Amino acid sequence: MSVSVPPVTRRAFLVSASASLLAGCMGTGRPLPVEAPTSVGRRIDPEYLYMYRAMPEEQFPLPAVDLSKINPVYYRQVVDFASNEPTGTIIVDTPNRFLYLTMEGGKAMRYGVGIGRDGFTWGGTARIAYKKEWPVWTPPSEMIDRQPELEPYRNKGMGPSLENPLGARALYIFEGNRDTLYRLHGTNEFWSIGKAVSSGCVRLLNQDVIDLYNRVPNGTRVVVRQS
Repeated sequence: MSVSVPPVTRRAFLVSASASLLAGCMGTGRPLPVEAPTSVGRRIDPEYLYMYRAMPEEQFPLPAVDLSKINPVYYRQVVDFASNEPTGTIIVDTPNRFLYLTMEGGKAMRYGVGIGRDGFTWGGTARIAYKKEWPVWTPPSEMIDRQPELEPYRNKGMGPSLENPLGARALYIFEGNRDTLYRLHGTNEFWSIGKAVSSGCVRLLNQDVIDLYNRVPNGTRVVVRQS
């Protein structure tokens, strides 16, 4: 099912003062704290409420995201971003829990992400081989060996649903013709954004992964940075 992305005003993507504090990719200032205060008690811009609204038109209707429980630095927004990578490259900044999609004019769309736990982190350069809407999740054999309760999903996988770990969309990462078994995918576990909790994959809020899915074609270059 094709999903159109309604236009969002420029106000929603204004660069906050904190954006210039990013380390690593930006190359200046100090790192943003991973554990920072949430938006509880603060007024949330209506444009963000719209971006993270409920999406009843989806195959499995998505609820609105409770933005009061997410650090505002992880809201989707356009930021200044200096990079040598070509426009249209996905860059995952693992230490700061951000995913960037490079744009023209020294800009990037920035998304908050959750990343793999210690021992499951990964890095390097790869590509998006293909994309799926509401994908089936088939855990790798190594994961099933660690978690025997997943055995029922070894052959046919888990069908799409709000409970499926891959969420509303999945982008499959390959190195050459080899499946890395890592994915960029959605999640309804809003509390995991900005944290290292998943088994290696990079997770975005479902509303964010739908936005990213609509912006990038198969073959998109992916760069994952660990430092």
